[in-house]
Amino acid sequence: MKNIKFLVMDVDGTLTDGKIYLMNSGDEIKAFNIKDGYGIKNRLLGTSITPVVITGRSSSIVDRRCKELGITHVYQGINNKLQKLVEITKDLNFVAYIGDDDNDLECMEEVKKYGGIIGCPNDASESVKKISNYISSYNGGDGAVRDFIDWLLKQYK
Repeated sequence: MKNIKFLVMDVDGTLTDGKIYLMNSGDEIKAFNIKDGYGIKNRLLGTSITPVVITGRSSSIVDRRCKELGITHVYQGINNKLQKLVEITKDLNFVAYIGDDDNDLECMEEVKKYGGIIGCPNDASESVKKISNYISSYNGGDGAVRDFIDWLLKQYK
């Protein structure tokens, strides 16, 4: 698997469609795609690749979804994603990273510089698409993560 040890994922715009619905009660709603969940739980887990979520926002919804999928490395409210990424992985050439927007660029550029793999949804920002090794044909929240996982597993067996 080209020594990939971690699949690092952003949440909003990658595992979700990027929309956040705020209720009058103050509650927030996010939608996750079941195909992404299947890819993580049934295709990725059990390989040598550890799923990791690093996101700038904090939400109990994300904790719940990650728990359902068996993702134990969940980091929310992270202002410096690169610092957290290096702390977790120690060596960026063993990382596959999927994100969708400019707040992921610093991590993506470093991962790519060290030989890691970069993926993004079809509706990612142009700057993210430019550095990606793989651009999914699916939008964020519509199966892009599953598509990236399937591509990784085919490419790096």
